[in-house]
Amino acid sequence: MYVDSYCERTAPGLWNEPANAVSNLAFLVAAGLLIQLMGAGRRHAPRSVWLLPVLLGVVGVCSLSFHTFATTATAALDTLSILAFILTAVVVLVHWMWRVRWRLAWAAAPAYPVAAIGVNAALFAAGGSFGGYVPALLGLVGFGVAIRSTARGAAGEGRLLLLAGAVFAASLTLRTVDGSVCGAFLGGTHFLWHCLNAVVLCLVGLAVIRRWQAAQAVP
Repeated sequence: MYVDSYCERTAPGLWNEPANAVSNLAFLVAAGLLIQLMGAGRRHAPRSVWLLPVLLGVVGVCSLSFHTFATTATAALDTLSILAFILTAVVVLVHWMWRVRWRLAWAAAPAYPVAAIGVNAALFAAGGSFGGYVPALLGLVGFGVAIRSTARGAAGEGRLLLLAGAVFAASLTLRTVDGSVCGAFLGGTHFLWHCLNAVVLCLVGLAVIRRWQAAQAVP
């Protein structure tokens, strides 16, 4: 049985969500842009800097598979790819923004699921959930403020994350209203969620790349 979660899908079939499917190209374009920007560094980028651009591309591929095949298995891949990006981003940001050793930076990964469960439980009790993505929004804003305030020389990177938070707020709104505007807006708004999220994930990856490039510039 196919998964019918969004306005655009009306029946089974690989091409029943054309806008939702094609819009995933935005993730691949964003991943390619980040990889190109890494070439501006004076040294070969370490694997930790590559992680976010690669995972951004994975998000696009997994989301594409969901919006074409529309099965529970591809839905799980879509969700897991996003979670993998978020958890990796938490660790990579902690390491590069504050120069925390990897052993300690990885300890930050479990903090996100714990916080997310708490936030989502509170939202559910209040009668809302926003698809479980509010913790990600709060995380972007929290990291942006913390980096600007406490990470030496990383004010610009902090601003990038705050900008990512603002774009994600708009993106989350468009995802949330997809069903309610379905009758008035043919195809819904979910494809815009993809386009804006590609910008969000690109900004997060860009913050890490800029921080790494700044580190290479130090004699």
